[in-house]
Amino acid sequence: MMESWRWFGPLDGITLPEIMQTGASGIVTALHNIPYGEVWPEQAIAERSAEIATTGRLKWVVVESLPVDERIKRGEGDLSPLFANYRQSMANLAACGVKTICYNFMPLLDWTRTRLDAPVAGGGTALRFDQTEMAVLEVFMLGREAAATTYSSNILTEASVRFNAMTAEDKDSLLASIMAGLPGAYDRYSLAGLRSALELYEGIDHAALRANYHRFLTEIIPTAADLGIRVCVHPDDPPRNILGLPRIVSNAADIAWILDTVDDNANGITLCSGSLGAHAENDVPEIARQFADRIHFAHLRNVKKEADGSFQEASHLAGDTDMVALIGILLDEESRRKQAGQGDDIVFRPDHGHELLYDIGRGTHPGYPLVGRMRGLAELRGVIHALSHEWQR
Repeated sequence: MMESWRWFGPLDGITLPEIMQTGASGIVTALHNIPYGEVWPEQAIAERSAEIATTGRLKWVVVESLPVDERIKRGEGDLSPLFANYRQSMANLAACGVKTICYNFMPLLDWTRTRLDAPVAGGGTALRFDQTEMAVLEVFMLGREAAATTYSSNILTEASVRFNAMTAEDKDSLLASIMAGLPGAYDRYSLAGLRSALELYEGIDHAALRANYHRFLTEIIPTAADLGIRVCVHPDDPPRNILGLPRIVSNAADIAWILDTVDDNANGITLCSGSLGAHAENDVPEIARQFADRIHFAHLRNVKKEADGSFQEASHLAGDTDMVALIGILLDEESRRKQAGQGDDIVFRPDHGHELLYDIGRGTHPGYPLVGRMRGLAELRGVIHALSHEWQR
């Protein structure tokens, strides 16, 4: 398996020389400065690729993400120019040798957490999604009346208590945490802005979003196949409806629909063990086994779930997902592909890490510190080497 590392380019507080020291060889990045829906120029792609290549060992291997414009998700207006731009960006990436594209189809928000600095045993901090804090935002800060029906009476009671005790600074911090999952330089929403953005999705339910997603796939997958590009959707994070917005990439049934609706190997998935693992009914190793031949990229991390639906980022080998079993499935699939002459190493990256040691207060992207991810990479590397060694005996 190829070890890779997410790097936010000029926006990242972690440098390429530091990434070199982690031992990773692949870089996962994007042109975050380009607004959604616009073409990624071939020259800009080539410049970023050349910058990475100056290290002498690192190579840009995966785009994360080539974003899908919100108008496509809403099915709004004349979308032909947006689809044409997306196809041109894919062609420009392929011309520069970057042929794996990770994207998501989550309406409005990317990954969502309510706290970025939850304490962990032994020191350090982690990302956390707390159901009560989410209820505070939805019911009491945004005033979404329909949201109250989606929470238990106990959660609503506790949310009311917390809201009444919050300062203006506390409320700002909660909103900022929830906005932190938006990548790169993307604008964050104020409460008023978030309300307005949510209004644009009124009337778009699960079926409507699926229809819009189907159109997206039929527009871009044939081009991806012609270009030799593998496009891989990232699961919803968390895998449940958020702010009344439908989520349609949350479980095995969703993934089966996606892969069947445009049945081409160019249409695949990013296996994110943390995102899928945040749902109590998802068996992540089994999902990996079921869709192994369409896994084009992997995010390996772990979460610890709680009875009320809350969850917190765990260390990579210590959460609810059996990471050893999962990696074994990925190694089996990698071996199958090589024997069949169907591909190279499966690219993975250590996803969200704990903020530890000198990373605390350094100001790196939330969830993307140096030390915590390097610890995760070392743990995952050890599992991979141990399993590979056992098979060779």
